[in-house]
Amino acid sequence: MAAKKPFALRIDENLMKAVEKWAEDEFRSANGQLEWIIHEALKKSGRLPSTLKKDPES
Repeated sequence: MAAKKPFALRIDENLMKAVEKWAEDEFRSANGQLEWIIHEALKKSGRLPSTLKKDPES
């Protein structure tokens, strides 16, 4: 498993609440949900590096 790089994220409070609710519905942490959302967006746009082709938290 690759190392994870921590960083601070400033996000609208209501947007974060929506992410937290979605994460709860999917049995993920908010951090895991954000990582999954980013992964899916990169995959959809064709920008996902080949080293990350496996879905996170699957």
